[in-house]
Parts: sequence; C-alpha cells; structure tokens
Amino acid sequence: MQPPNGILYLIPTTLGDTEPLEVLPLSVKKVIEDTNHFIVENEKTARHFIKKITPKKAQPLLELYVLNKYTQEQELPAFLEAIYQGKNVGLLSEAGCPGVADPGSEIVKIAHREGIRVVPLVGPSSILMAIMASGMNGQNFAFNGYLPIDKDERKRAIKQLEKRAGDLQQSQAFMETPYRNDKLMTDLTAILQGNTRLCVACDVTLPTEFIKTMTINEWKRREISLHKRPTMFVIDR
Repeated sequence: MQPPNGILYLIPTTLGDTEPLEVLPLSVKKVIEDTNHFIVENEKTARHFIKKITPKKAQPLLELYVLNKYTQEQELPAFLEAIYQGKNVGLLSEAGCPGVADPGSEIVKIAHREGIRVVPLVGPSSILMAIMASGMNGQNFAFNGYLPIDKDERKRAIKQLEKRAGDLQQSQAFMETPYRNDKLMTDLTAILQGNTRLCVACDVTLPTEFIKTMTINEWKRREISLHKRPTMFVIDR
C-alpha cells in the first residue's frame, strides 16, 4: 500500500466565547483555510468556529466526521480515509487542544499506527495555562481529570492527591463539571489541610478570567462563585 501523504492536523479551539484570533496564531487560520475535511465532536459548533476563523470559506465544501460517545471504534479508521487520497484532515476539539482530555486521542493513536504524519498546532490548554499561572511546580505535575462523584470516593481521592503532592513534590491538577464546581470547592476547603496551596483557574483566556493561588485557610475566608464556569484546580504542598 502506498504510504499516506495527507497530514492529520491537531487544531486547537478557544476555551470559550472569545474571538479566535485573540488566542490562536495565524497558523491555525492558514490550516483551516486550506483544509476541507475535519473530525469534530459537534457539527454545529465546529461549523460556527470554522466560520469565525475563515468567514469566506464555502461551508458546502466541508466534510465533517463526528466523533463523540456514540461513535463506534470500528468507524474511526474511515475518518482518515481522505489522507490516503492526499488530502489533509483537521481534528478539532470542542475546547482547547485535541487529544488532551479529549476523545480525539483515539484518532491520533490510529494515525500513528497507520504511519500518518501528525502535526499539532499551537493553542490554549486550560491545563497547561493553569499550571503556568499557579506558581506551583511546573517541573513535576500531573493532570488527574475528573474526581469521583461518590462522596466517600471523592474524599479519598482528594486526600490521596494531597498526599501525592507532598510525597512526590508534584503539583496535582484536576477539574469538575462546571455546574458542580461550587460543591467541589466546598469539599476541598473542608478536606484539605490548612497549609495546602490551592490554585483556582477559572474562565481561562476569557474576559471573566480569574486565577488565584492561596492556602486552604485563606480560601476559607474568601467567597467565590464558580457555578457553570470552566475551572481547573491545582493543589501543591
């Protein structure tokens, strides 16, 4: 079989409703201008994003392949078929960088297996930007995704992350579904030790951005609403 000569571009998107070219480099615009095949999580939001980046691009030319929780694993290789025809394919996340806390990693894995060239483009990552702005250990950190929903399991997970942060001198980042942020904040201030440092990075890159690192004792004296606001939490000892 002839080796594929198209490219899989990993195209970052904004972290919220902000002008794309305020947070994305022109290289992203150029790739989108030159690409008509895209793998997306949601067709409507993907078309809206592409239109904001390149208003003059003809929407009927777009071929969108939807990758979400309903997509069957055996369907995925077909998403890359255009690459064997010499066409480039763009992988779009719903927010931030494809493949990072994102189902697009499955497509990237197949691309490597098939010998397809993978090119990541520069864009905002709430994980990395939270670590950058936290003042915590950027040499050694871990992203832990979502914490358990069950009350007892969540308590154990929070204590384990705190212990790991101290034992390994490793910053621990995690997130929550936005409508449960305030409950998580209450749990963190109740469970973590008073001198543990907590960074709350909320609405990163948006006009309402809030990033603050304080000890748990200091957070107990601070009122903040994180309800329905995308937030990254980082703890360190």
